[in-house]
Amino acid sequence: MPSPSLSRTARCLARSARCPVARQTTPNSCPRSYHSYDHPPPPGPFGRVDGSILAAAFEHVPEHGFSRRAIGLGARDAGYPDISASVLPDGRFGLIHYHLVTQRESLARKSQELLGDGSLASVDDRVAALTWERLMGNKHIIHRWQEALAIMAQPSYLPKSLAELAALSDDIWFLAGDKAVDPSWYAKRAALAMVYSSCELFMTNDRSPSFLETRQFLHRRLRDVESVGGSMASVGRWAGFTLSAGINVLRSKGVPI
Repeated sequence: MPSPSLSRTARCLARSARCPVARQTTPNSCPRSYHSYDHPPPPGPFGRVDGSILAAAFEHVPEHGFSRRAIGLGARDAGYPDISASVLPDGRFGLIHYHLVTQRESLARKSQELLGDGSLASVDDRVAALTWERLMGNKHIIHRWQEALAIMAQPSYLPKSLAELAALSDDIWFLAGDKAVDPSWYAKRAALAMVYSSCELFMTNDRSPSFLETRQFLHRRLRDVESVGGSMASVGRWAGFTLSAGINVLRSKGVPI
């Protein structure tokens, strides 16, 4: 049975605020005492050049979407010729992947401030707060997120998309203080991944002030998690329904998937 864990980078970031030695350790050099999955994750997914281009390109996403135009502008802003955009191995998905990874890693840093005062006593309350914080990481580009979801659903990108969703779910439970190592470990993470993905989709159509309806939707779905109770069959049925419903919504919006 795997132990609850945090991705290597996020574990280091979460620990750095508490440990003077950890503050001197870079995420990529942090020793890994345990991990969630069968194989350790590779070192950081973005090289120096790719990272600088993607960081600059993301500033253009609100206007140009997850497009080669945004990447080209980012390359120029980062001091590289526009042709540099073509060397990014995953093209437009690279820009989406950059957002997923950086938002997940920033959640570990924010968790110290979010949970540090001890006002959220239960693991469930902390999971809700962390999940909402991550959803708010999409608010500035939410009008472009259906486009991102369509790209992520493409067969060539789906494995990386699902792996990043699994890592996010694992990080949230770990940061919330979940220590369970029984069979519910799998079910809770699978269920939270489905909750998060359904909330992301819901949020793309939410026009309520401060995304109030999305927050209410999140809390309703999290209450459903409590009733899953570790039944992998139930999680599997729920996952299939959520994925099917999400694809149907995207198709209804004219997204070609």
